Amino acid sequence: MAMVCLSDFEAYAKKYLPKIAWDFFAAGADDCSTRDENILAYKRICFRPRVLQDVSMMDIRTKLLGNEISFPVGIAPTGFHQLAWPDGEKSTARAAKAMNTCYITSTYSTCTLEEISAAAPGGLRWFQLYIHRNRAVSQHLVQRAEALGFQGLVLTADLPYTGKRRDDVRNGFCLPPHMKLKNLEGAFEVCKMSPLDPSVTWNDIYWLQSLTHLPIIIKGILTKEDAELAVRHGVQGIIVSNHGGRQLDGGPATIDALAEVVEAVQGRVEVYLDGGIRKGSDVLKALALGARCVFIGRPALWGLAYK
Repeated sequence: MAMVCLSDFEAYAKKYLPKIAWDFFAAGADDCSTRDENILAYKRICFRPRVLQDVSMMDIRTKLLGNEISFPVGIAPTGFHQLAWPDGEKSTARAAKAMNTCYITSTYSTCTLEEISAAAPGGLRWFQLYIHRNRAVSQHLVQRAEALGFQGLVLTADLPYTGKRRDDVRNGFCLPPHMKLKNLEGAFEVCKMSPLDPSVTWNDIYWLQSLTHLPIIIKGILTKEDAELAVRHGVQGIIVSNHGGRQLDGGPATIDALAEVVEAVQGRVEVYLDGGIRKGSDVLKALALGARCVFIGRPALWGLAYK
């Protein structure tokens, strides 16, 4: 059967991935209402179409912090890509480079930063960071990423504690023995997943700025108040994100929060969005509401699972 839309890849991945892997990728927090709302919210937004405009020449390129990409869709940070495909994040990096777009590499990747960089030299890559209780671990990761040519640092701000994903609890989710969090080997016990520092505050932006010359993008903003604080603390970009609904259930869909954030920053930093993007029309709606670019997470994993 021809694969003609993301829903086809989703159905394929659900059929062929091991259940424990599918459940991990698909999981939302608690009742999954925010996860589902990310998608449903787009259905409530209608176009106001105009006609008889010259569209014979179209250019969908854009720039992220000065770096040109071929179209306004990048790959959001997600972990454990080897659950979907043996080459894991190396294949993701190659795909992003082939499409000339941005790939945000997760702290929780199953390939090393060095392997990912070597797989797609010259590709546009940002590094997503969680701040750990052991700050030396985070500092080392930031400095490794910068030395390897990553062009941006994405701080995920909405995970002081891991959300309750019920299927993962039921399944007793843990990485298979042959897979490792390659960039964190020896730093903590993988299955317990409790190394994150819940004391992180806005002042830690200054700490990160002292470690690196990379532009800092903060991921997880959903309100004008936090958007204003992000600008005040000198970040260069904001990703409007609710972690794919995997963290706080009951929060807003990202597309519903976007306009508030865009209005708050008033063009002082670039604004991006992830969560619920499934069709080209979703991308257009996000751009119309002020996003510079959108990032997709789960759909990239479905693509990895397709053989």
